[in-house]
Amino acid sequence: MAQTPTTPTGPITTRGYEAPMNTQFSVFLSNRVGKMLELVNVFDGHALKLAAMSVVDSADHAVIRVVTSRAELARRLLKRHELPFSEADVLLVEIDEARHHTLADMCATLLEAEINILYSYPLLVRPHGLPALAVCTDDQILAGQVLRRKLFTLLGENDLGENATGSSPSGPINHN
Repeated sequence: MAQTPTTPTGPITTRGYEAPMNTQFSVFLSNRVGKMLELVNVFDGHALKLAAMSVVDSADHAVIRVVTSRAELARRLLKRHELPFSEADVLLVEIDEARHHTLADMCATLLEAEINILYSYPLLVRPHGLPALAVCTDDQILAGQVLRRKLFTLLGENDLGENATGSSPSGPINHN
């Protein structure tokens, strides 16, 4: 009887596996000088880290996509400051060329599974010292399963803030 091969995360199967999803907030701002600073200041001084940001600009408004280390707190802050926003799930995918997990490999993996990438943007943080992307696809659950099957590292909220490897509330750990 053949055994199912295993990986560091368990058997190679998608049954019952749910990839770590991160909440992306799309904040709608008028396209005026200083509005992005106002948004960044909403989060400044609170127990969360702004982990990713993307700006989609037009003549009269901008949509600022943000991912934080604490979605629930970010949601409360946006509501408190009466900023209009919507939410979507995104995958945070590490790019690790040493493990042959390049951007091209990620795109090819999703293409092979016939999953469309709707948009992507880089993270501001590098929890494991590697580049990473926020990725939104037309099937987030399947995309997460397929990427994990190919052993891509998917990050969750705990990887982005004070709980991230090599970080502490006061900053990086000094190993000297």
